[in-house]
Amino acid sequence: MTGILDHTMIRVSDLEESLEWYETNLQYEEKDRYEGDGFTIVYMGPENMHEEGAYLELTHNEGGDELEVGDAWGHIAVRVPEDELQSSYDELMDNGVDDYRDPESCGNRYAFVKDPDGHEIEIVKRDFGEKWSIDHTMIRVEDADEALGYWVRKFDYVDVGRWEADSFANFFLEPEDASKEAMSLELTYNYDGREYTLGDAWGHLCIRVDDLQEDWENLMLREAPEYRDPESCDNMYAFTKDPDGHEIELIERDPDAESLFPF
Repeated sequence: MTGILDHTMIRVSDLEESLEWYETNLQYEEKDRYEGDGFTIVYMGPENMHEEGAYLELTHNEGGDELEVGDAWGHIAVRVPEDELQSSYDELMDNGVDDYRDPESCGNRYAFVKDPDGHEIEIVKRDFGEKWSIDHTMIRVEDADEALGYWVRKFDYVDVGRWEADSFANFFLEPEDASKEAMSLELTYNYDGREYTLGDAWGHLCIRVDDLQEDWENLMLREAPEYRDPESCDNMYAFTKDPDGHEIELIERDPDAESLFPF
C-alpha cells in the first residue's frame, strides 16, 4: 500500500456555517460533495493542492446538532510560510475568529484557533506546501509503545520526528516515501496514565491504498482489527481501528476519476 494519509474527517453541527468558516478563514474550496440519506459529506482543501496533499472531510448528519469533542481527538495543523505566523493569525482575528492561543503565548513557534464546533486548528510554520494546507493530524494515545508498533507493523509507517519532554511525548509518523507535502500523523502520549474519551465530533483518518482488497487482506494478516471489511462497505472502502479506538478508513483514489467519492 502507498499508505499516504488521504484525509481527516470531522463532524460538524452546521454544515453551511462550517463551509463558510473554512472558505473565509483558510481559503479552502469545496472539492466534492456527496448527499446521502440523512447525511452530507464535503471534501475541502486549498485551491492548489499537492497530489499527495490531504483533504479535510466535513460530515454533517441530520439531527446531529450536539457534538462532543472528546479529548482523544487533538487537532489538525495547517501550514503558513515561516515569516507569516503572526500576520496569518492577525488575519484570522480580523475575520472575527476567536482569540484562542496566539503566537506570543506559544513562543512564536505556532498558534491555535478553533472552528465553530470547537475543533482545534494549529498553525505551524513551514517553508513548503500551499498556505493553509494540512500539515498533520494529532490524536492522543494511552500506550505509546503499542500505538507506535501498530502504525509500524500494520501500515509500514516510520518515525520521522519526535519530541520527548518531562511529562509527554509527541511522535510524528508517515510512510517512508511520502512527499513533504503529505499529511503526517502526530501521536501524543502523556506519561500520567490518563484515559481519553473519543466523542462523536472526531471522525477518522483515511489512508490511500493501491488495492483495497489486497491491502485489507494484508492488514488482516498483520492482525489489524476487522471493523468494517470491504464487502460490508460495497467494496468501496473499509475501516479498521487503532488500539485506542480511532477509526481508520482505507480507500483507493483514482486521480483521473470525475468524483473523489468511490460511489
